[in-house]
Amino acid sequence: MAVDSARIAELRRRVQADSSSIAFAQLGEELRRAGANEEAIDVCQTGLARHPGYLSARVTLGRALLELGQLDDAHVELSVVVENAPDNLAAIRGVAEIHQRRGELTDALVYYRRALELARHDPELEETVERIRKEVDPHPAPEADLSVEALFDFDRLVEQLGAETPPGVQALDEFPTGQAAAASLTLPAGDAQPDAAYVKLEADLREHDERAANRRNTDESSDAEAQALNELESWLEYLKTTPR
Repeated sequence: MAVDSARIAELRRRVQADSSSIAFAQLGEELRRAGANEEAIDVCQTGLARHPGYLSARVTLGRALLELGQLDDAHVELSVVVENAPDNLAAIRGVAEIHQRRGELTDALVYYRRALELARHDPELEETVERIRKEVDPHPAPEADLSVEALFDFDRLVEQLGAETPPGVQALDEFPTGQAAAASLTLPAGDAQPDAAYVKLEADLREHDERAANRRNTDESSDAEAQALNELESWLEYLKTTPR
């Protein structure tokens, strides 16, 4: 594609006059913007042979190659930029687009999200991330119920402890959690000492604590499970110290 303008003509003159001039990078970018990708590639490759560390010229080269559909060569150039300049938005978006064109949507999503972190509230990036996310995982798993009631079967625990709900006392599935639940619990009368049940309850708590530690993938889930365990441990401590 034949391209000429006052700006491009001046840059071309400077590069031709001095083959070591770094003006080649500007010339390559102007050519790429004008749609002269093949000439932009030639200019950048020639200049980078002398100035291999000029990352902006390598970005131009990678994007020009991408425009011509030379995905593998474009990926090589843009990956060099991302490795050396992790915050280069143009290079990151270029790598994301390469993965998208290849059908590698999971990898594309990683790089698009990385780009969105650098360009927050960019509507085009936000739309792209959401669209690809739906393609990658159209049916995300529902969030786990980490409430105390979901984690533990209170009726089963009370049955193990030998407690019965007398007339007039609210059912356990309506109990508040934590100290309020412990304070309202009706304990077995007499000298009954359900030691085996306490031992089993303690073992269950330790086992669940180990499972919870393995599931702590996010701060939110960790906090919820920790709260549940603290409430149940407080209840257990109350049961141990309350006279029977």
